[in-house]
Amino acid sequence: MLMPKRTKHKKMFRGRMKGTAQRGNTVAFGDYGLQALEPAWITNRQIESCRVGINRTFKREGKTFIRIFPDKPVTARPAGVRMGKGKGNVEGWVAVVKPGRIMFEVSGVTEELALAALRKATMKLPIKCKVVKRENGGEN
Repeated sequence: MLMPKRTKHKKMFRGRMKGTAQRGNTVAFGDYGLQALEPAWITNRQIESCRVGINRTFKREGKTFIRIFPDKPVTARPAGVRMGKGKGNVEGWVAVVKPGRIMFEVSGVTEELALAALRKATMKLPIKCKVVKRENGGEN
């Protein structure tokens, strides 16, 4: 599972997800990308599930780029505990995704295989996504 090796602070505020992604909103590494259309927290388990689904579709060919990383700790209180007494313990890690963010990119495979793999990854995510193609002819 993805998670940071170490963080400056153990717990973090929830924050808000208004606006669109200002960075990471173009296909930079691969030929096809999976773009978020809604704001959400994507957990490390969902990212791993997408990665496994894409790689199984490729059958050991092509390359996958994961453009999001779960660096935000999410806390939770145990069930049946009264209000107050401080913030709960860290239960998991999430990546904050805003609309327009490219989450996954693939390269080195045919268009049909890339679309099938990214469609499979979309099914494992809690938000609406669309598959986007690189604009320029392949140069970085």
